[in-house]
Amino acid sequence: MEPLSGEDPVQIGPFRLLGRLGSGGMGRVYLARSAGGRTVAVKVVHAELAAQDQFRRRFAREVAALEKVGGAGTTPVLGADTAAEAPWVAIGYVAGPSLRTVVGDEYGPLPAASVRSLAVGLARALEHIHAAGLVHRDLKPANILLTVDGPRIIDFGIARAVDTVTDGGLTTTGAVVGSPGFMSPEQVRGERLTAASDVFCLGSVLAYAATGRAPFGTADSGVHAMMFRIAHDEPDLTGLPAELDDLVRDCLAKDPAARPTAAGLAARVEAADPWLPAGLLAQLGRMAARLLDEDGDPTPTPTPAPTPGETTSAPGAARPAKRRRRAAVAAATALVLAATGTVAYVLAERSGKPGATAGDTGDTKAGASRNIVPAAYLGAWEGVLRGTDTAPYETARIEITEGARGDKAGIYVHVGGERLCMGRSTLVSADEDAIVFGESDVTTSVPARRCTPAAHQKLTVRSPDVLEWSSGAATATFRKARSGPAVVPEAFLGHWKDVPNPDVSDPQQDLYSHEVIITQGPVGAPLVRFEQSFPRTDEETGEVLSGTVNCAETAVLGGAGNLLVLGPATVDAAASDRECTASGSSNNLRIQRVQGKDRLLVYGMNADGEPGEFSKEN
Repeated sequence: MEPLSGEDPVQIGPFRLLGRLGSGGMGRVYLARSAGGRTVAVKVVHAELAAQDQFRRRFAREVAALEKVGGAGTTPVLGADTAAEAPWVAIGYVAGPSLRTVVGDEYGPLPAASVRSLAVGLARALEHIHAAGLVHRDLKPANILLTVDGPRIIDFGIARAVDTVTDGGLTTTGAVVGSPGFMSPEQVRGERLTAASDVFCLGSVLAYAATGRAPFGTADSGVHAMMFRIAHDEPDLTGLPAELDDLVRDCLAKDPAARPTAAGLAARVEAADPWLPAGLLAQLGRMAARLLDEDGDPTPTPTPAPTPGETTSAPGAARPAKRRRRAAVAAATALVLAATGTVAYVLAERSGKPGATAGDTGDTKAGASRNIVPAAYLGAWEGVLRGTDTAPYETARIEITEGARGDKAGIYVHVGGERLCMGRSTLVSADEDAIVFGESDVTTSVPARRCTPAAHQKLTVRSPDVLEWSSGAATATFRKARSGPAVVPEAFLGHWKDVPNPDVSDPQQDLYSHEVIITQGPVGAPLVRFEQSFPRTDEETGEVLSGTVNCAETAVLGGAGNLLVLGPATVDAAASDRECTASGSSNNLRIQRVQGKDRLLVYGMNADGEPGEFSKEN
């Protein structure tokens, strides 16, 4: 905490300011105390934002959402004036570390009794949130603070009223709203969210608290792969105590209608007393006691210049006391800032950086200066390296994000006839003329261990929708492509069945079937499934035997430009008979209108030939 300066007020509403905690892109955050002695965090909006009517309206809506919740298991609003010349909101300070800090850095997984108590506390808070007509939408370990008398949910920056949630888990720009490792399946798919989404996230939080691991893994294997696991795979609950298994699995049901309500969870579980291990409770008590000692200096004065021969670290009567006060709240400062992150979504929309929080202490102008990527390059771009736009044999894609030199600011996908490679590329340089990527790493290889890191890449903007790409002697034209967690056009989605060839008459046709199932999701996820069945035959004579062979394969989406580009399909061993083998070929998919109906055409990318033709099932 820094002392107040001459430009800071000493009082905001009924709250006496103790010092400045930080300044972000949305406003300044102060540690303050009410007339009754309660410690609060006060956020004051910057003047340039306060001058914008649209921002004021958003700010007022977010404060109103918090006030509706009322502080039960959350951080209460203790005062606000959204109509003031400098709008402000005061929120109760929560003296406690986050669940992520406790489990991930300091203590490790919590005992089962503590996780049960955590479940009760969070379920009651969610019950109150949902009763107010809100969905939190970002319940994760970092947004849960642990106090001596129970957990508290913070950061309602992306909360939304249930009756106005029409954008699912997306912002207006298509960016994900939420934290990928702790999202619900419907959030990953960009569907409309209900209170059941928060319950799924609660299940992931409880699994993390008990095991120290997120149940669907981390982003080390790629954010898209992790999001696919959330939408389609069972959770990894290795190490979860047996007494918590049913509770967590019920919360993690893929079908929102199958999950319990927050009220049902709160009534189902019995909390322990004390709710945390004794050593952890003692630590929380000491933190709260230190905060109560903080008094601050209500008189804003400039920092005195050191006298000749004196350094700012020299011993002196006043300086050690000031250092002690700063140290007393240093560890708590981040918690105060987190607790004031109630308007993060407003800031994220304004800054164009979804996920930024209003409690960030860094100066956004300083942060922005780290980014060297011009806006014209941002987004996803795709091109054909061999073949043509309508008959590609090899394609490439790169999704460019903001970043500084040395950041992994490029996510690339390379699809050839028999392999798909995906990875991250290091930003070397960027200006209006060109952007250059250097060293890369491989995050996905289909088949396994067949990929090498992408080489040096250079891209130059030719128009808002066209980039020229080169890597060594290879060149290509890239065009703007879809990006985000839901890139598959609606027309492709669903269940498609093989269309029999009208020129071939086969009395055994009914013994054969070939189907394609396409689901929604991001590039890099296995979104397409091929299912086939055919008669079992004698390998030597070809004689048809009794029984049917069933095979299933999945393919990773590698591009979503003019065509859907797929990497080689891999056999789903759990759903396939032992005779099944992978086709080994990449494919591209397109929709064609035939006699007033959509047909799905599946072309191989390693040879010319007729496509597989499929019609959508009714």
